[in-house]
Amino acid sequence: MQLGIRLHDVNASLGDEFKTMEKRAEKAREEGFSCVHLAYSKVIKGWTFDNCALTEGLAQYTRRVFRQNDLDVAVLGCYLNLAHPDPEKLKEIQNRYYGSIRVASLLGASVVGTETGAPNAQYKMDENTHSKEALETFIRGLAPVVECAEKYGVSMAIEPVWKHIVCTPERARIVLDAIGSRNLRIIFDPVNLLYPGNLNEREELFERTMNLLGDDIAVVHLKDYVPEGDDLKSIAAGTGEMDYRQILSFMKARKPYIQATLENTTNDNAVQSREMLEQLYSTL
Repeated sequence: MQLGIRLHDVNASLGDEFKTMEKRAEKAREEGFSCVHLAYSKVIKGWTFDNCALTEGLAQYTRRVFRQNDLDVAVLGCYLNLAHPDPEKLKEIQNRYYGSIRVASLLGASVVGTETGAPNAQYKMDENTHSKEALETFIRGLAPVVECAEKYGVSMAIEPVWKHIVCTPERARIVLDAIGSRNLRIIFDPVNLLYPGNLNEREELFERTMNLLGDDIAVVHLKDYVPEGDDLKSIAAGTGEMDYRQILSFMKARKPYIQATLENTTNDNAVQSREMLEQLYSTL
């Protein structure tokens, strides 16, 4: 596997002079990572990175920065709500995706990644988030984005999350089949499928996910969790209750050289998380 890191987690506790895209990329390579999850708005301050800002020049400059540091972009993040109820706002959001796809095509990003939204303007889980209607709304919002990705030769990847519309592997399978595009892929974040009510079925849930979606998994996110009241708190891999053997065994057996990016790390534990995962992977 090829281990990476969210770029905005790198140097996050340091001063602003260390939080540039260039400094973060340099540090990620120093820490032994081979790829990154890039969210422009979190690493370059002062712009909204709407469709207007997502230019060919930005793509080429970014490509040069990462090439100089021997890093790949595993995920170019565009985590906006494709189920937004306001048609004009939805159009604006879709334009942001079109711009991200254009940049990804020049940058050589493995996928443009997105979560799957909520049927409200607040992007918050509500009583309708897991409804059939919400799923159909998301599919309608996603379809033209995937069509654009096809034209640019780029892969879109959706990330199932319990609190969002695509909350289970079964609902992700519905989306894949409804869109019917080879350019639509999956980001598999095991922890994001969990909530306090399904922790006891964790291994069975992961097994279902890998069986239903295995062929379509393009990237894996690796983090950990601890229960916190009625919710789960996401933390760095190896610092909570997650058992990675099942996930890493699948990756080793079925996904040669897959990119997997760490999440929720800090300056103090990113290297330890990477080393722990690499050591465990080598024993499987």
